[in-house]
Amino acid sequence: MPTDLTGWRKALLGARVLWELARYDLLFALRGMQGVRPRRRPPEGRDDARRERDICDAVRSVAPFYWKPIRCLQRSIVTARLMRSHGISAEVVVGYRPSPFFGHAWVEVSGRVANDSPVYQSRLQVLERF
Repeated sequence: MPTDLTGWRKALLGARVLWELARYDLLFALRGMQGVRPRRRPPEGRDDARRERDICDAVRSVAPFYWKPIRCLQRSIVTARLMRSHGISAEVVVGYRPSPFFGHAWVEVSGRVANDSPVYQSRLQVLERF
């Protein structure tokens, strides 16, 4: 198997990212946080660093072309959904700093930040994991 995605696989993954972004917006508009929150635990994990990197790159590449700004929670939920669909045990983490208030969401795989800076993990208090 090649080490990088071929052109058509990259395009398919990009289309899936767009679909998941739109799906998130629709479900959030209809049902709020309950609509976008995963209903089951992440799969027991195999870690596929190459696939994980490909998914994070696809989300980063497609996000500027989405019709509206994408916030950290939407980006993290979409990234985790895509990773889980590929069997990667991704978990969305929501953290905050109480004063001055700051909140952020990111994805962790095996306790390691996958789609963001690892600084958030050490500087923010975890509010929720799902």
